[in-house]
Amino acid sequence: MENENIQPELPADSSELPSVPSGAPAPEFAPQADFGQLRQATEAVRTELGKVIVGQQNLVELLLTAILADGHVLIEGVPGVAKTLTAKLLARTLSIPFSRLQFTPDLMPSDVLGTSVFRPQKAEFEFRPGPIFASVVLIDEINRAPAKTQSALFEVMEERHITQDGVTYPMPEPFLVLATQNPIEQEGTYRLPEAQLDRFLFKVNVGYPTPEEEIAILQGHHAGFGSTALDVVQPVLSADQIKTLRAQVRRQHVEPKLLEYIARLVGQTRIHKGLYLGASPRASLALLNGAKALAALRGRDFVTPEDIQFLAPAVLRHRILLTPEREMEGVSTDEIVRQIIQQIEVPR
Repeated sequence: MENENIQPELPADSSELPSVPSGAPAPEFAPQADFGQLRQATEAVRTELGKVIVGQQNLVELLLTAILADGHVLIEGVPGVAKTLTAKLLARTLSIPFSRLQFTPDLMPSDVLGTSVFRPQKAEFEFRPGPIFASVVLIDEINRAPAKTQSALFEVMEERHITQDGVTYPMPEPFLVLATQNPIEQEGTYRLPEAQLDRFLFKVNVGYPTPEEEIAILQGHHAGFGSTALDVVQPVLSADQIKTLRAQVRRQHVEPKLLEYIARLVGQTRIHKGLYLGASPRASLALLNGAKALAALRGRDFVTPEDIQFLAPAVLRHRILLTPEREMEGVSTDEIVRQIIQQIEVPR
């Protein structure tokens, strides 16, 4: 009996370790998270999108990352590169309310948020919600509305509620804004305020398809994929599933040295000689949350420097402003971001 507190020696060969009984706490060497459900859900979304969309792997990955990170996305590209189509199809894969807004110069804030209507029977005003009250809101050509309408998005994008006549109305959960804009056409457009741009988690630049992808697009269209092709995409992810996956992503492990790496990357934008305006602390939070979601999307329960580097252009390109000299030289914000990534030592 005197030896009853002595622990038995564990065998050297890990394969000889005793099995853990069902319901017992996980051993210390077990993975921190099992992303099987997350990978299954996101692969189902990719499969549904792949029924119609050819290519655009980068755009799809960033959109899925934004959903998991609970952030909004600004999609920029020339007409005809499937910006709006991809956003619409993504919304179809989610079993949550969807609405679409076409921004125009005559659009008023009440057309977005809603308005109060007088009810004679009750002798009182009743709030009628606008199209912003949806879980996925697609705003097409967001830069075509004037500043007055743009300002209507400030509160709802950041705080997930609106205030009308002194009453606060919360948005449904999840709440995601997908906005598109054309960088080429300037007639009848308005530059988005910096404060609004800062509220987008990512700005994704969509380019032209490769020759092989364009041939595949032509073959699909020739084979009968017309306007009815959207019907083949089915919902595969519910609101409750998204909440569960987001909670799992928030628990991702991040080393302290990676937090310092994010801070140094963002801090460098504030002192870079080629930049007139650096990124705000909101950019640091966006890099952190986005990297945690991307790592989970790629099947890892920890963040790596590569995750941060991959997301840095999408997080920073719309939050920094070039100096007039750099603009005249034709330098892009992406080039500055690449320079900063190369300058900052990568933690090991």
